[in-house]
Amino acid sequence: MEKIVIGRFDKADFPALKLYDIAIKIDTGAYTSSIHCENIEEKDEKLYCSFLDEEHPLYNGKEIIFDDYDIVFVRSSNGIIQKRYQVQSNIKLFNKVFKISLSLSSRQEMRFPVLIGRKFLTKKFIVDTELTNVSNNQKENESKNPIQK
Repeated sequence: MEKIVIGRFDKADFPALKLYDIAIKIDTGAYTSSIHCENIEEKDEKLYCSFLDEEHPLYNGKEIIFDDYDIVFVRSSNGIIQKRYQVQSNIKLFNKVFKISLSLSSRQEMRFPVLIGRKFLTKKFIVDTELTNVSNNQKENESKNPIQK
């Protein structure tokens, strides 16, 4: 598979979560990918949570329920190990849908609600730190200039 060039940040869709045009940060220093999530609660072998928060324009307060999830331990950049829930979902970049594992964490203080790590990037993408919004720009150009077949 030929690798796709991606920049240091972009926007992506998460169709299974009904989240669109979400700002993502590409972080080759992070192994796992994470998404901002609040009100995370495990009960009756199900995981309940809501994505984003009131400050995000696409926040709808909708609770999402996962039947299938894992518990993982993630070492943050400051060396602290955190217990997190991890779910399987999908992400749409460059008009392609990819499977992705997302750890759920509070990223409220962060500029980007989603962090994309090496585990997802490996064998699919090459990161060019001079570029930004490569996938989103391609998406916008395609919507402005649809190809007639």
